[in-house]
Amino acid sequence: MNKKMTTFSLCCGALMAAVVCVMTMVIQIPIPLGYAHLGDAFILLTVTFLGRREGVWAGGLGSAMADLLTGYTQWVIPTFIIKALLAWIAGTLMFDKDGNFRLFSARSVLAAIVSMAWMVIGYVVAGGFLYGSMAAGLASGPGLIVKSILNIAVYFVVAGVLEKAHVRRLLTAQ
Repeated sequence: MNKKMTTFSLCCGALMAAVVCVMTMVIQIPIPLGYAHLGDAFILLTVTFLGRREGVWAGGLGSAMADLLTGYTQWVIPTFIIKALLAWIAGTLMFDKDGNFRLFSARSVLAAIVSMAWMVIGYVVAGGFLYGSMAAGLASGPGLIVKSILNIAVYFVVAGVLEKAHVRRLLTAQ
């Protein structure tokens, strides 16, 4: 899905960075070393409906901004890297070589699972590094896994509704 950068795609990417930030901040459930939220579902939605490039920037910037604004400043750089790569992995796996995508396919399910698995591994390793103990990083694992499952479910529900409303066709008409 190699498309030209336009003012429309830039604005949509910026809007989705703000949505990711807000969805990360609105509902925060404490887990060891951080919090669970619904922001990752909106990173996947951005990749699905706007593309990998916009997803990478919306995911990285939106999530990092949420950490900055909620007082988790030590996580800003790891979060930017982890969430940008989450979007990149999802975008790489979701679309076939011709840029085609089907929401409820093995490819899209695999993309969601693998990208969320990356997120769990990334935060476990970053937590171990930031807190000087792999045990500390591993303590966040179960909460991150539950958060991932919830985000995947929310992603497919919301994406299904948007798909039914033909949002992709509206966005690609620009």
